[in-house]
Amino acid sequence: MYVLIGNYGSGKSELALNFAFEAAKHGRTELIDLDMVNTYFRLTERGKMVSQKEIRLVSPNFACSGIETLSLPAEVQSAFALDWDTVVFDVGGDAVGSTALGRYHSDFMELEPDQLEVLNVVNIRRPLAGTVEKIARLQEEMQIHSRLKITGMINNTNLANMTTPDELRDGYEMLREVSDLTGIPVAYTSGTKDLLDQFLAEGHDPKYIGKPVPIDIYMKRDWDSYIKSL
Repeated sequence: MYVLIGNYGSGKSELALNFAFEAAKHGRTELIDLDMVNTYFRLTERGKMVSQKEIRLVSPNFACSGIETLSLPAEVQSAFALDWDTVVFDVGGDAVGSTALGRYHSDFMELEPDQLEVLNVVNIRRPLAGTVEKIARLQEEMQIHSRLKITGMINNTNLANMTTPDELRDGYEMLREVSDLTGIPVAYTSGTKDLLDQFLAEGHDPKYIGKPVPIDIYMKRDWDSYIKSL
């Protein structure tokens, strides 16, 4: 089970899709949109694409309906009650969004340690994650509000279609400091395959890279791709 949390604009939804699509190749997969904060830019927009991969998508009540106030659906409990091979949670940005996880604290605590990864998705090009101090403080706040311990960080530093290898390099350097300060390891480094290959070829310390995760881009903002996803 993967729980993806992090600051606004870090790329949690993109990674959640990539994690779920990869997991679906190997077993029964559920993808849970637990973003109770952002009512517009969310996984539910890609519902058609997700269903084509034979992944069960659970969304908040009233998601993508134009209604501002969302609520948690009862179906979230299926993540713990049914026999899934993989479950991926995409949780709303920062401490406020991570509060939704607290409702399922007892369910998470019943999992074995090797069954759960709570991952802070970090994009240092976003204002709330622009310094070591900001990242460390936000991590602590998210742990308090979610009532879960973060098990690892994901270096997902990017500037959308303007991303260069510099983004991964700078993210690597900053998360190395954060990891040494907090004791939370860098579990994954993600990026499009071409940029990730360039970065990995430079010979950085694997301790601060974790597992490389090449990703495809699905959460586009152009009108045509949005319409096709509905």
